Amino acid sequence: MAKVTCRVPACMVMVVLVLVVESNAQICRMSQDGFKACQPSVSGSSPAPTNPSKVCCKALASADLGCLCSYRHSLLLPSFGIDPDLAMQLPAKCNLTTPPQCQVLCLPVINPCRCTIVYQD
Repeated sequence: MAKVTCRVPACMVMVVLVLVVESNAQICRMSQDGFKACQPSVSGSSPAPTNPSKVCCKALASADLGCLCSYRHSLLLPSFGIDPDLAMQLPAKCNLTTPPQCQVLCLPVINPCRCTIVYQD
């Protein structure tokens, strides 16, 4: 029987964190401030998530939603306290059109894990 394991290389996580936090880099045309504004709406922790703020919706309106959608199955989202299901609800809550590729199963453009098949007897 085969066993599939996924590992997120620690160096990759550190590179992403450094790029986003230190350089105020944009991911999918969304700034660090935009992500911060949306954080209360996508947090899977208590207290209950809030409706997105105007700042969050404005950031989403200028973001590449198709690009953001490509991260919805990323193993990194939960590690940043982001509930992917709540994140997928943001465009509708901000009265934005959800891109077609977000309405069907899509795989991450950048797979943050390396999967290895280990055969066991």
